[in-house]
Amino acid sequence: MIEAGLWTAEEVAQATGGRLTGDWRASGISIDSRSVEDGDLFIALKGPTFDGHDYAGKALKAGAAAAMVHRRADGIDESDPLIIVDDTFAALWRLGTAARERTQARLIAVTGSAGKTGVKEALRHCLEPQGLTAASVGSFNNHWGVPLSLARMQRQAVYGVFELGMNHAGEISELTALVRPHVSIITNIEPAHLGNFDSIAGIADAKAEIFEGMDANGYAVLNRDNAFFHHLRDKAEAAGLSRILSFGRHGEADTRVIEESLHATCSSVKAAVRGMELDYCLAMPGSHWVMNSLAVLTAIGAAGGDVAKAAAQLASLRPIKGRGERHSVETPGGSFKLIDDSYNANPTSMRAAFEVLGRSSVGEDGRRIAVLGDMLELGDQSQEMHASLSEALRDCGIDLVFTCGPDMAALHAALPEDLRAVHCEDSKALAPQVAAAVRPGDSVLVKGSLGSRMAVVVEALLALGTDLPRAANGQ
Repeated sequence: MIEAGLWTAEEVAQATGGRLTGDWRASGISIDSRSVEDGDLFIALKGPTFDGHDYAGKALKAGAAAAMVHRRADGIDESDPLIIVDDTFAALWRLGTAARERTQARLIAVTGSAGKTGVKEALRHCLEPQGLTAASVGSFNNHWGVPLSLARMQRQAVYGVFELGMNHAGEISELTALVRPHVSIITNIEPAHLGNFDSIAGIADAKAEIFEGMDANGYAVLNRDNAFFHHLRDKAEAAGLSRILSFGRHGEADTRVIEESLHATCSSVKAAVRGMELDYCLAMPGSHWVMNSLAVLTAIGAAGGDVAKAAAQLASLRPIKGRGERHSVETPGGSFKLIDDSYNANPTSMRAAFEVLGRSSVGEDGRRIAVLGDMLELGDQSQEMHASLSEALRDCGIDLVFTCGPDMAALHAALPEDLRAVHCEDSKALAPQVAAAVRPGDSVLVKGSLGSRMAVVVEALLALGTDLPRAANGQ
């Protein structure tokens, strides 16, 4: 439940142009009948393989305050509270627009080739103690996730944090026009979704669309170390922005690292944040997370937040499922460590994950094992990019590499023989091979694009645990 009084029936009707069949008050918004909570407005979206109208009756019986529909379906009674619209997807966008128009919150939007969900979650974590903060759930960063996240934004929100994603040019342009952020972050530009673009510069142009939704008083927060920094700065200026802030290790960055000490499970950082020196502990390992933290602190300052308080909050930051979540799995012979990074992957995030695994401690006779699935949407260069990971694996001290998928076959072939474990057609075939090979003292990383279904391997490894719950978060 979001809050009592998120939307009244009349407000939803005014926003969407819909027709009411009763009076009600919604405390939340849901598009999934399986997770409806009492008081939610259920929006029956129609997709290519599903139709939410088929579940509207179920949602109402589960406690939904009302259902938004564009047709009557089986399971809906004449007396059920409804808002009837011309098209539920279009109505969701109109509801998101109305939420944006009524809010007084300072809004931060995040995009980039890698790290955007982590940065979004870190912003939420750091801002919540400073004021009521609305944020996208998970990776709700597309044409339905963004308007849904806006529609869920509390009336009294002080801050809003939204992730904007894309696979093709023009998608972020539509999303930023809806959010109209006060602060925008581009974490980096790397070869992710390269299969849909002619070049990495094309990816940079698509990410730079985020500036189009901003007014002249907005702040653009850019990675000073990235090769496309000047390109993005020019794009921001062309969009009318003059408040451009940078972060990184570069000596000219507005927020820059002074000192850093990277450890297996955390980092200690001294940084100058727009002239203010701060020492903080970052409870997420890896040099990429140091960069993420700089982006977070820069954006919070630009949004009017307390940067020092935000830095202190970074000590209690925790990973989310599938994005670096750590488990200690107890087996009859002892425990092994599992790093679940199975949600997504591109060449940049792969190398960052190898660095984390390389610093992970192992037990006596323990090994650092990487279990890797295909990185998707890399286009004609995909096999070359997969094979190029071999050097990074060696440099990070990884002992053994399991792979699956047609493109990871190129990496398997490129690996030195002593690193090469098993290659399988898919994750389902690989999972039992990895489960049979892992032993107490090992540290195991599982990573791949979501479509590679590497969560299957994670589940197989967690199932080796002897205790309930099967695995506990730990260091």
